[in-house]
Amino acid sequence: MSERRVGRVVQIRVYPVKSLAGSDVPAAEVGPTGLVGDRVWAVVDDGGRPVRAKDAPVLATLAPDADAATLSAALGRPVRLEPLAEQPGVAPVHLVSRQAIDRAALGDVPEGCSADDPRANLLLDLDGADDERSWVGRTLRVGGAVLEVTRTPKHCLGVYAEVRHAGTVTAGDPVLL
Repeated sequence: MSERRVGRVVQIRVYPVKSLAGSDVPAAEVGPTGLVGDRVWAVVDDGGRPVRAKDAPVLATLAPDADAATLSAALGRPVRLEPLAEQPGVAPVHLVSRQAIDRAALGDVPEGCSADDPRANLLLDLDGADDERSWVGRTLRVGGAVLEVTRTPKHCLGVYAEVRHAGTVTAGDPVLL
């Protein structure tokens, strides 16, 4: 089966701590569980319950290297960082196109989603009339990685994908369907 170019990677972002701001990187290794270094830590309260940006929006404004003291001060209560447990059913790679962001700016945005910060790992610029939502069930080659697009998120833009073949993704890489 032949591959067709559908766009290119314009930005790669890693979120070391779930719910905190991300870091732009020029390239990332994509392993079986997603981008290396992505969402490996979680903010938890004294009871061991996760604290999410959905419930504490200030988290999304904090630098990804914030320590527990900074997080506690921002939240006004004690919290700590713990390794993020594996989350069955959560796809490891989130892809969003500039076109999806443009559609969201015009009002085509899922309830509860932030069009200003879609929290994507890979921001894509699509060729022509392509729409990443039509890729569900299909396979993409992005740089050296092969991803299977599994679903559209309920409360966010873009699509989620599973890793079928690990590899390096670099900003500027073509996206092949």
